[in-house]
Amino acid sequence: MDQDELLIQEGVTVTVDQGTFKIKGPKGETQRTLYAPGVLVEVEGSKIIFKPAKKFTLQHKRLINTYKAHLINNFKGVTQGHTYLLKICSGHFPMNVAVKNNALEVKNLLGETIPRIFTIPQDVSVKVEGDQVVVTGADKEKTAQCAASIEQLTRRPGFDKRVFQDGIYLLDKDGKRLA
Repeated sequence: MDQDELLIQEGVTVTVDQGTFKIKGPKGETQRTLYAPGVLVEVEGSKIIFKPAKKFTLQHKRLINTYKAHLINNFKGVTQGHTYLLKICSGHFPMNVAVKNNALEVKNLLGETIPRIFTIPQDVSVKVEGDQVVVTGADKEKTAQCAASIEQLTRRPGFDKRVFQDGIYLLDKDGKRLA
């Protein structure tokens, strides 16, 4: 096996500069650094070609498959976008969740007087729709970390989750239903 290829989807442009992939599409733009000294990467037409510097080893094959998985996630992000769905649960006290000035604000969580605030990253969009929070973005890592940070924002360590169920919980991870 001399080389490995990955097809670029329609409507997506890819540029590579010293191991940094810049991927542009209709939903946005992502940037990912994937560099290994033993793997040479070239973009030719509608293909990304991975070539070995000397000869392919098993480690290089694994690394290239990892690169391909990351790039496929980036292609999906710039064409369709990544979406995470969270549910707001408030049983004891009525909890207020709102997006204000690029920050998510949770008021009255279990009767707390001071609101909990999370600053939303630049490339991620957060919307509150009734009792659900929708997190969308082109970069899967940023979108997933934002959803996880929102879930951790309402975490109450030392309290039994079976009794104190108030909080914001993940329902859907980019198309994979959790509950």
